Amino acid sequence: MDLKELLDSHVLSKNTKDGLYNADDPLQVATIYKEPNIALICALFGYGSAKQIVKFLKSLNFSLFDESEKNICENLQNFKYRFQNIEDVRQIFITFCRLKKDGDIEAIIKSGFDKSGLMIDGVNELIKFIYSLNSYRSDGYEFFFGRAFDSKPISPYKRYNMFMRWMVRDTDIDLGIFKNLPKSELLMPLDVHTHRVSLRLGLIDRKSYDFNAVLELTNKLREFDYLDPIKYDFALYRIGQSGEIDKIFLKK
Repeated sequence: MDLKELLDSHVLSKNTKDGLYNADDPLQVATIYKEPNIALICALFGYGSAKQIVKFLKSLNFSLFDESEKNICENLQNFKYRFQNIEDVRQIFITFCRLKKDGDIEAIIKSGFDKSGLMIDGVNELIKFIYSLNSYRSDGYEFFFGRAFDSKPISPYKRYNMFMRWMVRDTDIDLGIFKNLPKSELLMPLDVHTHRVSLRLGLIDRKSYDFNAVLELTNKLREFDYLDPIKYDFALYRIGQSGEIDKIFLKK
């Protein structure tokens, strides 16, 4: 079995409802609501232990996005998550309240994408817009939203690229809510685990976990499916998460 056949077989088994719910994943929570702002906050809290991510997301009241900022502060007195303290979480919710009221996430991303034809420029436009909504700053707040880049990206932007996968891909496990952006131009949501699996499988050579590694892996996957290269993301993630990568090499 060659590499494409191997990955295609895992796509067929992993990109399913059973595959999605086989282990914890923030997409499970985003799928309940199918709403862009909720999906984005689910993606941006998507760091750390998958079990803890899902537990925290399920504890949140997303209807607060439609409440007054006073009510947000009163209702979020005991919520914190890893690098975000209680005030960070409050301010994140206030920012999302303003984003939902004053912004259209897809339109903002498309405005950046249309300038260059690059999805990362759409993501950068969204990050800049988000920071314009709230003057609050802290290490936890800035880690949560990430930082925009000036000339070229260095960070892998894993959580934003994962959000884009959920929103643009319109088959199997993803939500397909955004109708005006091409899935052929999506970028790999590269985390350290997927990076390690991709190196081991020989999909990439770049040992640095950065945006250039994202481009290298995305371009390799386009050789397998140029219309939908990021369909391989969830399968690669699960191969590493489940330990199946070791079984693959035992069979060789």
